[in-house]
Amino acid sequence: MYTYKEKYTLDFSNITHWDEFHPIIKKELDFPDYYGENWSAFWDCLTDMVDVDEPLNIEIIGAEVLEQKFAGTLGKMVEILKRLKHWHSDKYCNYVKVKIIYGKARYEIQ
Repeated sequence: MYTYKEKYTLDFSNITHWDEFHPIIKKELDFPDYYGENWSAFWDCLTDMVDVDEPLNIEIIGAEVLEQKFAGTLGKMVEILKRLKHWHSDKYCNYVKVKIIYGKARYEIQ
């Protein structure tokens, strides 16, 4: 569970069905088998990941595909990841890095 990687890549560029979304997250972030495949479980597993002493670098590829096929999903995921960065009075602000690749544009969550 939570095998450390220098960068975790969530690649949604080839996603076609909603039932692929959480399995991509589970596999790439090395979430446990009991991951509930919902936003609450996503938050719970992320907060477990930041309780270790290693930086958390997440790159989201294919954000435009995700947004086109499942409107609002990207926004919800970004909202949760922003919350994680600023959790516990910004304790993880410099520890958690999230980059979003949206077409040819690159963004970093602040």
